[in-house]
Amino acid sequence: MASKPGILTEWPWTWLGNYKYIVLAPSVGHAMYSYMFKGENERDLSNFLVLPLLLWRMVHNQMWISLSRYRTAKGNNRIVDKSIEFEQVDREKNWDDQIILSGVMLYTVPLFYKAAQHLPWWRTDGVIWAFLVHAGPVEFLYYWLHRALHHHFLYSRYHSHHHSSIVTEPITSVIHPFAEHIAYFLLFSLPFITTIYMKNISILSVTGYLTYIDFMNNMGHCNFECIPKQLFSIFPPLKYLMYTPSYHSLHHTQFRTNYSLFMPFYDYVYGTADKSTDSLYESSLVRKEEAPDVVHLTHLTTPESIYHLRLGFAHLASDPQKSKWYLWLMWPITLWSMFVTWIYGRTFIVERNVFKQLKLQTWVIPKYSIQYYMKWQRQAINSMIEDSILEADAMGVQGEELNKNGELFLSRHTQLKVKLVDGSSLAVAVVLNSLPKGITEVVIRGNLSKVAYSIAVSLCQEGIQVYTRFEDDYKRIKAKLTKETSDNLILSKHNAPKIWLVGDGLSEDEQLSAPKGTLFFPISHFPPKKMRRDCLYNSTPAMLAPKHLENVDSCENWLPRRVMSAWRIAGILHGMEGWGVHECGNMMFDIEKIWRASLDHGFHPLTKPNPPGK
Repeated sequence: MASKPGILTEWPWTWLGNYKYIVLAPSVGHAMYSYMFKGENERDLSNFLVLPLLLWRMVHNQMWISLSRYRTAKGNNRIVDKSIEFEQVDREKNWDDQIILSGVMLYTVPLFYKAAQHLPWWRTDGVIWAFLVHAGPVEFLYYWLHRALHHHFLYSRYHSHHHSSIVTEPITSVIHPFAEHIAYFLLFSLPFITTIYMKNISILSVTGYLTYIDFMNNMGHCNFECIPKQLFSIFPPLKYLMYTPSYHSLHHTQFRTNYSLFMPFYDYVYGTADKSTDSLYESSLVRKEEAPDVVHLTHLTTPESIYHLRLGFAHLASDPQKSKWYLWLMWPITLWSMFVTWIYGRTFIVERNVFKQLKLQTWVIPKYSIQYYMKWQRQAINSMIEDSILEADAMGVQGEELNKNGELFLSRHTQLKVKLVDGSSLAVAVVLNSLPKGITEVVIRGNLSKVAYSIAVSLCQEGIQVYTRFEDDYKRIKAKLTKETSDNLILSKHNAPKIWLVGDGLSEDEQLSAPKGTLFFPISHFPPKKMRRDCLYNSTPAMLAPKHLENVDSCENWLPRRVMSAWRIAGILHGMEGWGVHECGNMMFDIEKIWRASLDHGFHPLTKPNPPGK
C-alpha cells in the first residue's frame, strides 16, 4: 500500500478474494460457446484464443518467478543482497490482477470495434507498426509518466507502493495500485489502437507484444544479471535500446535515476542515467556462486509439495502447507513431476538465509516421503544424499543438516571435513521443554526413532512413568536405564495418561483410543493427522526464529511463519558454536548444551498448549 493511498488504489475485484477469476467467466463462456456451436462465419478464433493467451501469460510469469528465486538463492550474478521477507510476498501476491484486467480489455474491445474481430494469424506490416509505436510514443510517454509518478504528490499516493520492494522479484514489475495500472494499460494499448485503426492487427502481433512486455518486465526485475556482455560488444547501440536487470535495479535502490521503460535511450538524452550503471553491470556479471557455511538437506513430502516450495507458488510457500482444492486442477503437472523424480533427479537449491555472519542454504532432494519407504528407491536416494555431502564438503561447508541418519556416509568417507548433523539432540530438548510441568506419566506410540528413545530415557530418569506397548521398544529403552530408573518404564497397552508422545505410523485406532483431553506431542518430522476435536495437538519439534535470521519469505512445510524445525536449527547452532563434531547415526549431542545454545542465539520455544478446560 502506498504511504498515502489515493483514489482507485484497490482493484475492483479485491473483495472477491480467490474467486476474482469469476470476473472473466461470462466472457470465457461466451467465447467458447460461440466458437464451438455457432456457424463458421460467426466463429471468432481470436476471441476464442484469449483464454489460452491469459494462461500462457501466467505460466510465463511463473517461469520467471521460479528461475529468479533459484538463481538468487545460488548467488551467482545476484545484484542486490538485501533480504526479502513475508511482507513483500504478501504485498505482491496479487500480481495476476493485471492479467485479469488484460483479459477484460481483450474480451471487451472487439465488442466495439469490428476491426478487432476475426483477426488473421499474421500481418507483417502490423507487427512493424506495433514495434515502431512502442519504440517511439510508448517509450517516450512512459519515461515522462514515470518521472511524474516520482513527484511527491503522485509518489506518496501511488508509486511508492511499487517502490516498497527494494529487492525486486519478477512479479514486482506489475505491483501497482489500480489507478496506476489503468494509466499503463492506456499507454501500452497505443500499438493495438494504431494497428486496429490501420486494420493490420493480427493474433500473433497481440500475443507477441504482450509476451514482449511480460518478458522485459520480468527480466528487468529478476535481481540477477542475465544479459551477456557479448551482445553489447557485437552491437554497441543496443545499450540504448535494451535495459538490463542491473540497470533497473538501480532505479529501485537510487529512486531518482534510470526511469526508462525497456529502452534506456531517454535516460541518456535527459541525463537521468545512473553513473554506476556500467560498473554494477560488470560486477554482477562476474559474481560467483555463493559458498554456504551450513546446508539444510531436505526432501519433498507430498506430491503437492512442489507447489509449496519457495521455487513454486510464492503465495503458497509463504503460508503453512495445506491442501488446496485448485491444485487438483494441476494433476497433469503433478503426475509429470512425480514421474520425473522417480526416474531421474538431482539435488537443487531452493533457499538462502543469513544468520548473523553465517550463510545458510536449503537443498532439496527431489524424492517424496513415500519413496523413502520403498526398498528399490533407497540406492538412488542414498546416492543423491552422498553426492550432496561430497559437494558440500568440496565447497568448504561447515555443517550439513540431514533429515535422515548419516552414519552410512561417515563410514564411506572417513576424511570428510563437513560435519553431518541430524539434529536429534535439539528435537529431544524441544520436546522435553514443551511438556507441561508436573506430569507423572506419558504414553509413547508410533514408530520409535532415536529421538523417541532418548526422550523416553530422559523422562524415566526424571521419575516420570513411560508406557510403551511393544516389547522390542521396551527392551531397547530399558537397556539404557539404570535399575533405579527402569521401574518407570512400563510395558503395557494402558492408554489412560493424557500426554501422548507420537512418532510416525500412529494408527487411527490408537489415536481414537486416547482419553478425552489428551495432548499429542509429535516427536518426528511429520505431525499426525488430527482425528480428535476433543484433544490438542502440539507442533512437531520446532522453535521461533529470531529477527536476525534474514531472507525468510517461505514456511518450512506445515510450520507457521518464521518457525523452524529443531533439526534445521541444530545445524545452525553447530555452525555458530563451531563444535566441529558429527551428530548422526547413534551419536547424540549433549541435550542440555544444545538447548542452552538455542536460547542464547535468540530462538524461542513455541507457546505451550494448555489442556482442554484450563
